[in-house]
Amino acid sequence: MPPESRATSRRSRVLRRLRSLRPRMPRTLRARSTAAAVVTMVIALAAGGGWLYLTLRNNLLDNVADRTELAARQAAAMITADPQRLHADLPEPDGGVDSVLVLDDRGRPLGSTAPDPAARAQRLAHFRPDAGDDSDVREFSADAALAGHRSVIAVVRTPSPQGDRYVYALTQLNSVADAERALGLTLLVGGPLVVLLTGGIAWSVTGAALRPVESIRGELAAVSADRLSHRVPAPGGQDEITRLARTVNDTLERLEDSVTRQRQFVADASHELRNPIATARAELELALLTAPDDQAAALRQSLDSTLRLERIAADLLLLARLDAHQPPVAHHVDLSLLAAEEIARRRAPRVPLTLTAAEPVPVRADRGRLERLLANLLDNAERFADSEVRITAVTDPATGTAVLEVADDGPGIPPEAAEQVFDRFTRLDADRNRDSGGTGLGLAIAREIARAHGGTLGVEPGARGARLVLRLPAMGSAPGDTGST
Repeated sequence: MPPESRATSRRSRVLRRLRSLRPRMPRTLRARSTAAAVVTMVIALAAGGGWLYLTLRNNLLDNVADRTELAARQAAAMITADPQRLHADLPEPDGGVDSVLVLDDRGRPLGSTAPDPAARAQRLAHFRPDAGDDSDVREFSADAALAGHRSVIAVVRTPSPQGDRYVYALTQLNSVADAERALGLTLLVGGPLVVLLTGGIAWSVTGAALRPVESIRGELAAVSADRLSHRVPAPGGQDEITRLARTVNDTLERLEDSVTRQRQFVADASHELRNPIATARAELELALLTAPDDQAAALRQSLDSTLRLERIAADLLLLARLDAHQPPVAHHVDLSLLAAEEIARRRAPRVPLTLTAAEPVPVRADRGRLERLLANLLDNAERFADSEVRITAVTDPATGTAVLEVADDGPGIPPEAAEQVFDRFTRLDADRNRDSGGTGLGLAIAREIARAHGGTLGVEPGARGARLVLRLPAMGSAPGDTGST
């Protein structure tokens, strides 16, 4: 592999790895809203907690520093007013200050309220106020010489005849450490609880707010060409969801009106075309009886086209009636007997038609429409079969449904076109002359008839060729059961 190709391949692998590490956003709006609320609360707690921690710590340190410096100045004032106090025990400081230490300008201890002043003197000898200042305050880390704890120490310079003296006051930061520890523990324990509570509230509130949207989505998914009169629920109020539901219902109403007008136009056009087509057919048939040989071929071709046009008009009219969802007039029909009668009517089929039906298969259905359904299936199978068409009528004992199968041994239907063949005016064999084939409405009409009876019609896998399977509800459960034999 060339070096350029290897480099490109490595870059592609790196990019794929980086993309796989990229965090994925939640898919649902509810999850995204909850995640946004949780992230916002985490940032707010982190920023607010950090600010509170630093503010509290600085305030406590400032307070301790002020108290410590005040104690050092009080001790310095006392020593200046009464120098003999250095030769006696210094009084214990008040205000929470722990100890006081006095050093001369050479760093030697002159007085102290705490034991082992020499060690403290050695540790503090270099801590003096800056030039021009008479005091200074500093925080010291834990040190054995300074009671083993973090401390704030204030130093005050005071002049004397024997030279400058330095008065140190020391306050341990135990209370500050306790406050920091308590606040940190509160943030560490309470923060996650607040985040979880925020996430739960956001999840619940968002779910409650989106519940009408989910209801609208579910109802809208149920809208189809068969249920255009269906409307989505509109929650009360004047919020965005209510306005959305009203807009959806207005759109559905306009769609229903448009489809209704379209179906009515197709039905009216098909109905009005029947009489002129029938008249033209009769005139062509009459002319064909007396036409000379040189005109007979043209008249016969015109008659074939007229017959085809008549079939298309009849199919369109039937589809318009099926689209109107008029309930079928149901009677007792035996599918196996219906198939046998349809085969008998075909006196010269292109290929043999074989029926397999061991027993009656009773259903309640409109006999005329089922005859049309079966005729369309057989026409389709005959058109593509190589040597035979097999019809099987049985009752499925597992579901109690009536099953009618029509299978041929032709080229079959590709799996990706299993639904496409039921679309109106669909012809998979695009290269075939339209005059020699069907109109592309046969299977569409057959499926609509099956749906009108509460059944299904679909393409199912077979050993060879196409296998179309009709399933109807068991006798007594078909819709429109309004009659009997």
